[in-house]
Amino acid sequence: MKIIFVTGTAGAGKSLLVSKINEYYTSNGAFAAILNLDPGVENLPYSCDIDVRDHVDIISLMKQYDLGPNGALIMANDLIASKIDKIQHEIDDVNPDYLIIDTPGQIELFAYRASGPFLVENLDAEEKVNIFLYDGSLITTPVNFVSIALLATSIKLRLKISTINLITKIDLIEAKMKEILQWSTNLKSLETAISDEADGETYTLTTTILRSLNFGGFAQGLIPISSVTGEGMINLQSALSRIINLGEEVED
Repeated sequence: MKIIFVTGTAGAGKSLLVSKINEYYTSNGAFAAILNLDPGVENLPYSCDIDVRDHVDIISLMKQYDLGPNGALIMANDLIASKIDKIQHEIDDVNPDYLIIDTPGQIELFAYRASGPFLVENLDAEEKVNIFLYDGSLITTPVNFVSIALLATSIKLRLKISTINLITKIDLIEAKMKEILQWSTNLKSLETAISDEADGETYTLTTTILRSLNFGGFAQGLIPISSVTGEGMINLQSALSRIINLGEEVED
């Protein structure tokens, strides 16, 4: 079994992308399954094969411990780690070729608390990969682009697995796509764009972060994708195959 985690900021399009990846594998004859790790989500664009909401109830936590919605979400995400044996048992019962994991909308609850990295490390699989979503609507300015790149790098450090970086919602930012892709491959062009936008202090801070990140090739291989039109899905699947299938494509 191969595991694909899907992470990103709230509203970046994680759940919709999860459904599209599942459709791709299923249509190509592979057995894919979906694990929802978001205990607070109400509606999903797919049917869950394994769902943490079966193990953790936000409303019950709020009532039992007199918590608000945010406190209950924090407690719920921590409790999920204690359910790992039950979750693993459900995964083993389904036994898919590919398990696609939809992570919580609040990325900090998954990546920065101990429970998220614990699940990434301890769920049993032959290969694991993380897909991080750069929300296209958030990266149309150079300073925002660097900010999201910093977040993506931080998430990779926390999860300690290979990461594929995507730009989502490209159908909504067509006029900016050429410029954004240039930022992702040309450090000088990004620094110039920052200098045109930012004041002295912001420019100094942003370019310092940028130059540090560049040593790791933070944005190399950014894949533009639209879950609505399907544009870019072939490139995503090729990237997944290189990492979790050793370069072999999924075939009918």
